[in-house]
Amino acid sequence: MTTGLEQEIRQALDTVKDPEIDAVSILDLGMFETMEWTETSDGYAVRVTLLPTFLGCPALEIIQKNTEAALLQVPQVQTVDVVFLFDPPWTSDRITDRGMTGLKSFGIAPPRVIDGHWEIDCPYCGSTFVSIENLFGPTACRSILYCKSCKNPFEAMKPVSTLM
Repeated sequence: MTTGLEQEIRQALDTVKDPEIDAVSILDLGMFETMEWTETSDGYAVRVTLLPTFLGCPALEIIQKNTEAALLQVPQVQTVDVVFLFDPPWTSDRITDRGMTGLKSFGIAPPRVIDGHWEIDCPYCGSTFVSIENLFGPTACRSILYCKSCKNPFEAMKPVSTLM
């Protein structure tokens, strides 16, 4: 029963999209840390721990409400507690391959660090001939860039690492 419940919880979490980037789920962004459940007389009380991508992210309240709503759709789940954990910190290497693909499809260059340097490819044409137009984008986790090959502006997700 619990492995089936765990699978249903993960499937529900996969439906919770980043409110600002609806091409990726909180699972694909690597925000999911742990889940616990306790059997009650009516079903299960579920506690999910998430790692925010950035301290002070304005979307946390929306993510919390969307996570609660998605988990309450699982028939056996009666109550949900969503907790944000700041230690360990989220790092961009937690983003799944599917998350990287989703970011690119949304026009955001996924974060890549190679030999300690931030590498950015245009999400539209793949060119590395890009320039940073503004280190500060529409959110704390993104920057605005310009591709000199295909002439498109785009956003890039900033890499976050505990080693940098």
